[in-house]
Amino acid sequence: MSIYQRTSVDAALYVLRDINRNMTVTQNHVTTGLRVEKAQDNAAYWSVATTARSDNKALSAVQDALGMAAATMGTASAGVDSVIDVVTEIKAKLVAATEQGVDKTKVGEELEQLKAQLRSVSEGAGFNNDNWIILDNTTTPTQPRQIPASFIRNSDGTVSVGMLSYHIDIPPSGATSSKDARYVIDDRAGGTGEYGVLTSAYFATELGTTQTWVLTKSKNGNTAGQTEIGLTATTSKQDLNDMISVVDAALGQLTTVGSAFGALEKRISIQDDFAKNLSDNITSGIGRLVDADMEAESSKLKALQTQQQLGLQALNIANASYDKVRQLFQNF
Repeated sequence: MSIYQRTSVDAALYVLRDINRNMTVTQNHVTTGLRVEKAQDNAAYWSVATTARSDNKALSAVQDALGMAAATMGTASAGVDSVIDVVTEIKAKLVAATEQGVDKTKVGEELEQLKAQLRSVSEGAGFNNDNWIILDNTTTPTQPRQIPASFIRNSDGTVSVGMLSYHIDIPPSGATSSKDARYVIDDRAGGTGEYGVLTSAYFATELGTTQTWVLTKSKNGNTAGQTEIGLTATTSKQDLNDMISVVDAALGQLTTVGSAFGALEKRISIQDDFAKNLSDNITSGIGRLVDADMEAESSKLKALQTQQQLGLQALNIANASYDKVRQLFQNF
């Protein structure tokens, strides 16, 4: 006689295994906070979320670059503002020197100090070894400066990095002019200082002054024929008036440079805010696809734990019944 027919025990085991399997899944959701952790959980959602996470990391790198650019531009803009203040002071000193009885030699000594301050401010207006107001041989004056501003995923799946382009120098059409001086100082070895407001001789040339006045000479450029603005006891009234005109023209161009820097600072700020909002939205979108509903999962876990206890009790009852039947036949 066979006593292997134990349907109630097998049924209880089947139910308990199913409960334990569901508990494992639910516990994993609660532990990780994800309902789609692997591709096998939901291949479509997992694929979209994985790509979005990758894009979000790239966007985070863009935000870092924008932060660096904002710091660099802020430093450069502050440098231009300080240079404008010093040049304004130089203009005031030159105007004061036109008065009768003023000691031009004393004024000249003050001008030398102010010119030294111009170079000191300009050379100090760099951030992370990146100075946007001094031009040297590492930078091409007619090429735009570019800042990473966005990470773009195109409809065909290709990706690209959007750039904020800014022409520090306006590429000249024809002959170079004073308007191409979009740096404060041009210290390139291959030029004449023409791309720096303080080192450009074009202000004097365009005004037709008797001497080619510059506020300061380029360190490495060809400065033949140029004369730094300064005063001596013998400075003529004509030269003084010419210097005032050159300084005033240079101030106008410095204002143009400062305005351009300010506009770029504002654009960087707007782009940075957009990048932050975009990153938040991407993170939110990923969450909608793969995050677990913690309240629902916690409630489900409690229910499964109760079902597990009941399943264990049912299995114990079924096993007890089976043992009683087995005992009845153990003496046969």
